[in-house]
Amino acid sequence: MGNRRFRNKKVRYVAIGASLTTGAAVAAVLLPSANAADEKTPEQIMTMCQRAKVLNGKQQSISDFGGHPIAGPSFASDNCDFVETKFETFDGPTEKASIDFPNCEPNATEPAKVSVTWSATAAQGQGKYTVTQQGGGGGLFGLLSGSWLKHKGTLDMTVKAATAGATEQREVPVGKVLHMEFTPKMQRMTGEWRVRIDAREATTVTNATPEQNFVAPDVVEGPVVLPGAAGAPGVVDGTSKAVLSDC
Repeated sequence: MGNRRFRNKKVRYVAIGASLTTGAAVAAVLLPSANAADEKTPEQIMTMCQRAKVLNGKQQSISDFGGHPIAGPSFASDNCDFVETKFETFDGPTEKASIDFPNCEPNATEPAKVSVTWSATAAQGQGKYTVTQQGGGGGLFGLLSGSWLKHKGTLDMTVKAATAGATEQREVPVGKVLHMEFTPKMQRMTGEWRVRIDAREATTVTNATPEQNFVAPDVVEGPVVLPGAAGAPGVVDGTSKAVLSDC
């Protein structure tokens, strides 16, 4: 019976270009109706996700997204879940993390002993959409924290930036300039937000509507953050090294 019911209904797939860090990707949004009004942009889908009755397994109230029982906005979908499809770690860009320490005096004959203090800051994770960018008004970004907890290197999403740094004793050979560089360890979580609007039975004033499903891909990147000592803020994991150049 169910097959006959939908036999003549057209199903449209709309390709949406999504430029990701790893290259160009295409996301398919499944639309159960041929009506152009049913087509949604990724941004519209994310708004529907933000205003879902159940978001990542948690029942929402309209106050969770700034709604109002009279003035609105009200719920825009029945359910939204983030589904992780890939997780990877990689080295981030290497950056200079200290000032120069030269040993370039004309009469220098011995290595110079210096105390080098270096520091590097890495921005915390950010998604493709405004509602999944930290500090955005959507509030979806924090929900991704639970997904990161499954992995050994977790991303602390409670702060906008994390740092790494130390003070080291180094020797600078004659005729050389020393500085420190830092390469952060990064992580990338790829997934998609899946939004569902349940089917509705016909009433005396409305027609029956089929279930609708929408998908918006997302990629969140950020540094691997190690726990800080004695309750201090977490620090960025990575590798530091001394670099020597000629005077």
